[in-house]
Amino acid sequence: MARVVTGSRWTAIVGYSLVGAATQLVWLNFAGVTTDAAAHYSVSESAIGWLAQVFPLLYVVLAIPCGLLLDRWFRPALLIGAWLTFAGAAVRLIGDDYSWLLAGQIVASIAQPLVLNAVTGITGRYLSPDDRPKGIAVGTASIFAGMILAFLLSAVFGSSLRPMLAASAAFCATAALVLATTLRTAGNFTPATNRLTAHNTAGPANLDPTRLGPGERGPLRIAWADPLIRRLSVLAIFPFGVFVALSTFAQALLEPAGVSSTTASTILLLNVVAGVLGSAIIPVVIARHRAESTHLALSLTFTALACFTLAIAPGVLTGFVAITLIGLLLLPALPIVLELVERRTGEAEGTAAGLIWMAGNLGGLLVAVVVGLLVDHPTAAFLVMAVIALIAVPGARSLKQPIAELQPPSPQ
Repeated sequence: MARVVTGSRWTAIVGYSLVGAATQLVWLNFAGVTTDAAAHYSVSESAIGWLAQVFPLLYVVLAIPCGLLLDRWFRPALLIGAWLTFAGAAVRLIGDDYSWLLAGQIVASIAQPLVLNAVTGITGRYLSPDDRPKGIAVGTASIFAGMILAFLLSAVFGSSLRPMLAASAAFCATAALVLATTLRTAGNFTPATNRLTAHNTAGPANLDPTRLGPGERGPLRIAWADPLIRRLSVLAIFPFGVFVALSTFAQALLEPAGVSSTTASTILLLNVVAGVLGSAIIPVVIARHRAESTHLALSLTFTALACFTLAIAPGVLTGFVAITLIGLLLLPALPIVLELVERRTGEAEGTAAGLIWMAGNLGGLLVAVVVGLLVDHPTAAFLVMAVIALIAVPGARSLKQPIAELQPPSPQ
């Protein structure tokens, strides 16, 4: 019979999941109505694209400061992120012109790292150790679910942009209220003072956090001094980069092969749906069997093969199969990496998670720029993404031993 776990407060995870979805809803509100939005606000499609691009740009800048805030004042910082997300959504309704849209997106983009960096912190404070892999999987899956919600609202409202923005603001307000209600009291658990292992001997002694005095152990120093956190941060660049580039340019890259924009949108929607399902299920199974390194290596390998297939045989069928497979296998890499971060760090988990998100967003920007330059050469673009995924496979496989040295995610 399974051991009964007490003390976990899943209501906090529900509130967090709603706010996580809200951040992505605001981010991608215009992804499915770019042309209509450009016409409505009398700006170029590139200007509408910048409404989304400000999010990864500011994330790279704010990831670490927001992580430090979460490590110091977790609940207030997370709630500020929730209410700023709503504020950004509401600002877009003040006036029916582009300047208010951009102002609202900037406000919401400041909130995003306060929310997304908190996925490991909220599980560490409100869930028992046994439940944390599930909590991180659910919290991360909800982030991807917010992308689906953005696509669905675009489909429902179409060119009726003001009602779509009003519905988005209402969702953000509801999410912030639910989170505020569930976080009225502190969680039942406290992050460990420091869970970095004594195996950190690679590098000078003064960079080993296990040898620092209490007054010297700042969260950033603790996180960055750990070799495993650094390696996970570098690794995150590659899957994030491929996913962001593919999501951004799949329609343009598949169009020469006869894939319509409607079909491409359906393919990308299935990609995210598969990613939500995969992120909710796969990380829990992987954590139970301690197969993180194996899954990361296999998912990157299959992603490379899928991109290679699209390079040599692009089309509707290969697009559906390859891109859905990428979503199912690659997106769960994020909750898997974040669960490792939660197990590795204690009071620095917000900063460590910030490093992962910062690296991922930086990878997304870099790979998207490269693929964007090749958008008129689909074969070369898909091959570049295949190579980027393959480059990361040895790094994923090399994590097997460091991960094996970590404390198991739940008692055996």
